[in-house]
Amino acid sequence: MSFPLPIATPDAVGLDPARLEQICAVIERHIAGGMHPGAQIAVARHGKLAMFRSFGQARTAAPVAARDDTLFLLYSNTKVVTACAVWTLVEDGAIRFGDRVADHLPGFEKHRKGDITLIQLLSHQGGFPTAAVPPEVWGDHDLLRHVVCDFVPEWPAGQRLQYHASAAHWVAGAMIEAVTGQDFRLYIRDKVIAPLGLGDELYVGLPEAQHARAADMHEPDGAGGVRNKNPESSAAHRMAGVPGGGGYATARAMAAFYQMLVQGGQLGGTRIVSPRLLRYVTQNFTGERLDLSSGMPMHRGLGPYVRGTTETVRGMGALAHPGTFGHGGAGSSYCWGDPDSGVSMSFLSNCRLAEEDHDLRMEVISNMVHASIVG
Repeated sequence: MSFPLPIATPDAVGLDPARLEQICAVIERHIAGGMHPGAQIAVARHGKLAMFRSFGQARTAAPVAARDDTLFLLYSNTKVVTACAVWTLVEDGAIRFGDRVADHLPGFEKHRKGDITLIQLLSHQGGFPTAAVPPEVWGDHDLLRHVVCDFVPEWPAGQRLQYHASAAHWVAGAMIEAVTGQDFRLYIRDKVIAPLGLGDELYVGLPEAQHARAADMHEPDGAGGVRNKNPESSAAHRMAGVPGGGGYATARAMAAFYQMLVQGGQLGGTRIVSPRLLRYVTQNFTGERLDLSSGMPMHRGLGPYVRGTTETVRGMGALAHPGTFGHGGAGSSYCWGDPDSGVSMSFLSNCRLAEEDHDLRMEVISNMVHASIVG
């Protein structure tokens, strides 16, 4: 399968090649300093791939070099891919953003959740941020529906803004299944990933035949090294396709996905959603309210979050245009797109750092990408 983004030199798309090379040098220094074993970065603009590099090791227990076909765990970058599948249901007329989740997932009204809307669900205002889906549910989607319908809210929907690390998107997955009658992983693949030509490089639910390509996830071991992080490195987690944090991809696949978003919902002549829908879901639905999990305004859209004009921002860089939108992945990755410049960027690594360390790393890398835009 050919990749949907043709390759271009940085100069040809108005990017400074020297600045992009400096970014690669920064990533190499991070690896040499033990920050992470391996990484990938991709930068695209105007429908073309200007940079794609792989660094270091994908696995350390039995060392395997990171290659251009290595798949990295996306963690919460997966949320935007899952949300995109929900967006397609809106455009197909199957659901509306203002609908109650329980309108499409019967049983979800249990425990006073009947008034939670899709907007509240996707913007982290649902009121059940710490609800969990245990591993034994990953392979049993009938049980999954029962579990998410049994979530107990911690406060009324809309009363507080707090990041739902996984719970909200498990609900979204169960709702997709209730509406379509199809496994949410297959729906995401058939409706979003495959039409974009990314079927070999972006997965929500990694088939067993592709596990050899997957980088192991690591965490600092407290002694200057890293150790494998589980269950994220397990076969069961890879196959589960956790809709809020279990996708796998190459960096160039995520740069291409965000090229689709910054180009108004289409890539290479294939349209996934409309420009008007993209403008709607990348609005700031939460204003300047503080997200209780981060202590800062997160400007939540219905999937990604938006840069806005606050002094601090996570992951996308202080230099980002206010309309830049994207998402991060648990101390290890960030992906974003800037509709103003047409640039998209994806950085993926295989070590989950403390968030403050990851935020500092991404402030440097993202600002350098923004600084590379010269034409």
